[in-house]
Amino acid sequence: MKLAPGDTAPAIAASTIHGKPVHVPDPVPRYVHLQFRRFAGCPVCNFHLLTMGRRQAEIAAAGIRQVVFFHSSREEMLKYQAQLPFDCVADAGKKHFKAFGIETSLRALLHPRVFWSGLRWILAARRFYTRAENGILGLPADFLVDAHGRIVACKYGAHADDHWEVDELLQLARQAQPAPANPGDAPAVPA
Repeated sequence: MKLAPGDTAPAIAASTIHGKPVHVPDPVPRYVHLQFRRFAGCPVCNFHLLTMGRRQAEIAAAGIRQVVFFHSSREEMLKYQAQLPFDCVADAGKKHFKAFGIETSLRALLHPRVFWSGLRWILAARRFYTRAENGILGLPADFLVDAHGRIVACKYGAHADDHWEVDELLQLARQAQPAPANPGDAPAVPA
């Protein structure tokens, strides 16, 4: 079942590939940006994360913590995501993918942007994946979750290169209504 803005995000208690705990809801940052990507070596995913990483300081300054899930093992992720400046979580069993309603589809590969993004990462990194844990048909998804666990925005990708860019993420965070202090309180109304 797909989730929508206003829904409560499924609770997450996990560890990053470096052993750091990840909890959602997370009361410390203003928002958590949950990114669900495909397999660890996915050139499209890695090109996207390379661009996100270049603007991580700007994202963090906006009060957003980034957490990226791959449907790969920790060992495979350490080959590709160990250097990223945000939290990366291995979910080889797709527990969190299933909880957030993220699907697979042949459409994941059938868009011109998919080829172009993948090629750019291959050229930049000078490497290609040798293993696609859990297959190549995964679709991406993005969720912006507030400190109380409420989904304030989400996107289910239609193909492998269909995700929020940094400017979209920052705009969504600026436009989001602050969560009420208590779950029973009414949301703040702009003046």
